[in-house]
Amino acid sequence: MGLLYLVAGLVFAGLARSAASNQVRVAWRLGAWVLSAAGFAAHIGYEQVRLRSYPRTTASHASLAVGLGAFALAVAARLRSQHFPAFALVLWPVVTALPAFVVALAAAAVISRARRGDQPDSTA
Repeated sequence: MGLLYLVAGLVFAGLARSAASNQVRVAWRLGAWVLSAAGFAAHIGYEQVRLRSYPRTTASHASLAVGLGAFALAVAARLRSQHFPAFALVLWPVVTALPAFVVALAAAAVISRARRGDQPDSTA
């Protein structure tokens, strides 16, 4: 998933740079966000529904992927521009992975609880 975030960021950034207007540039950037959000949701869903991971495990995996993707994007930005601050190599992963952990934990807990609610009661 971290690779998806990197590819989405690079491809959509390139499309945004070549956009003819500011509206199109914003649309390309929004497209990157939408694709990344869909990948994030799919990652959480896969971990919960197919793998039946614990919510904390799901949140750890999802936030790690987000952090790795952010780190890779920061490296790409640093390679592209010498004016890109080096501290962003640490800041971007932290600033993205921490909220991703909280959101993934909440979503995984809801899915896990709903999944448990679907199971038939063995005492009846």
